[in-house]
Amino acid sequence: MSEKPKYGKIVEGAEQLSLGISMVVAVLIGVGLGLWMKSMFGKEWLLWLGVFWGVSAAILNVYKAYKKQVKSLDELKDDVRYKKYQKQDDDDEDEY
Repeated sequence: MSEKPKYGKIVEGAEQLSLGISMVVAVLIGVGLGLWMKSMFGKEWLLWLGVFWGVSAAILNVYKAYKKQVKSLDELKDDVRYKKYQKQDDDDEDEY
C-alpha cells in the first residue's frame, strides 16, 4: 500500500493553482505578442490574433488538465477501496 507524502495536500493545491496561473499567463503572453506584432507591422488585426492565440492556449491548458484528471480517476476506478461505493451506485440505478 503506497503512503501519501507528508505534504501531499500542499502539492495537490499548488498543482491546481498552477492551472489558474497558466491560464492568465497564456492570455497575457498572447496579448503581449499581439501588441508587439501590431507595433512592428502596424496592422490592428494582429493584436486580435495574439489575443486569440492566448485564449486558445488557455483553453488548451484546461483541456490538458481535464485529461490528466480523467486519467487519474480512471486509475482509481478499479481500486479495492472504492468497490463498496460502486456496488451502492449499481444498486441505486436498479431502483429506477
